[in-house]
Amino acid sequence: MSELTRILGANARGEPATDRLLSLVYDELRQLAARKMTQESSTQTLQPTALVHEAWLRLGGDDQPIWENRTHFFCAAAEAMRRILIDRARSKQARRHGGGLQRLDVDEVEIAAPLQEDELLAVNEVLDRFAMHAPQKAELVKLRYFGGLGLKEAGQVLGISEPTAVRWWTYAKTWLYQAIQESRRPLNG
Repeated sequence: MSELTRILGANARGEPATDRLLSLVYDELRQLAARKMTQESSTQTLQPTALVHEAWLRLGGDDQPIWENRTHFFCAAAEAMRRILIDRARSKQARRHGGGLQRLDVDEVEIAAPLQEDELLAVNEVLDRFAMHAPQKAELVKLRYFGGLGLKEAGQVLGISEPTAVRWWTYAKTWLYQAIQESRRPLNG
């Protein structure tokens, strides 16, 4: 039994284990956040440490809920990171399209090609539909795309083999790509 499993069990029994839980998972969450942040656009100002801290707070902070196991915890952490990045992308997009108008110094104005926020929002939009179609594969997408895990690591969290994770990832990418393309087609009629 891993140390994380023991701590999660202690937490479930009502024993105070929040400090031990955070110290045990902090480095792993930080690595996941760092990997995810390297995939973000250069305009993303959120640092991996801040992403971990905000995710920890969204997970409950010092009042952690009862986690069934490692998979439950890391799936929730990936979902928290996903929601943080989506909220930030929506906020930036709203500002770009006139929301929250304010004066800016010309040197601070972002002038660039389409940003990854658009891609992030597109994936998020179709991911909820995909989760209704294939919930486990959607969890894999969240762990990979929003949590920054590799296929092997995501497979371990979900309790599936690496070849299965590869097949699921291939299927998920194809499904999501087609759904995004369909959502971008102009309506004729």
